[in-house]
Amino acid sequence: MKTIFLAMALSLAAKAAAAHPHVFIDTGLELIFDDQRRATGLRVTWSYDDLTSLQIITDQGLDADFDGVLTAEENAQLNGFDMHWDAGYPGDTYASMGGMPLPLSGPADWSTDYKDAKITSTHYRSFASPIVISAQPLLVQIYDQTLYVGYYLKLGTVLTNAPGCTARVVLPDLDAARAKLDAAIAALPLDAENAYPELGADFAEAMEVICAAPS
Repeated sequence: MKTIFLAMALSLAAKAAAAHPHVFIDTGLELIFDDQRRATGLRVTWSYDDLTSLQIITDQGLDADFDGVLTAEENAQLNGFDMHWDAGYPGDTYASMGGMPLPLSGPADWSTDYKDAKITSTHYRSFASPIVISAQPLLVQIYDQTLYVGYYLKLGTVLTNAPGCTARVVLPDLDAARAKLDAAIAALPLDAENAYPELGADFAEAMEVICAAPS
C-alpha cells in the first residue's frame, strides 16, 4: 500500500511542506470476539476520498467509459489493490493494552468496492493470540506516522460477539498535537529534504474497548 501512496507523494512533492494530510480515509473498525469473550482480530474498513479514488481508478486503467460502474473483470482487478504491503508495514493500525503493543497479522479476507465515486476496501487482521479485555482498555489507533494519510473513524466502531463490552471513540487533543508538530518542524535542520516529523499518533483517533468482569 505504501508504494501506491509513494507515487502520489512524488506528484505532490512541491506541496509537501504546505499542508498534511493529502489522502483522506474514512475508517471503520470491527473488533471480533470468540465464544470465550476474547478479542481475536479486527476487521478494518477504509473508504478513500473522491480525489484519491479517482486517481487510483485512473492509474489502474479502470472505468474507461466513465460511468462510475466497474465491470466484473474491473472489480476483480481492483480487489486487493491496497493489500500488497511492503515488508514491515504495520497497515497504519496499532493495537495496545496498558501501553504494551499487541502484534497484528498481515491482511487477509479482503474485499474492494467502487460506488458513488469512492473506493472502499476491507480486510481482517488477527491478534497473535486471543486477548482478554477487562477494566484495562484495549486501544486501537489508525494513523500514518508522517500524516500524509489522514484516517478518521467516521464509519464507526462495532463489537461482534462481545456481551458486556463497550467501545468509544477517543479524539486527540488537536491543539496540543499541532503545537508539538510546529515545534518539531521548527527544529528540523535547514538542509533536511523531504523530512517530516513522525507524529501521527498524536493526531490519531482511537477506539477504546472495555469489558465488564464475568458475573
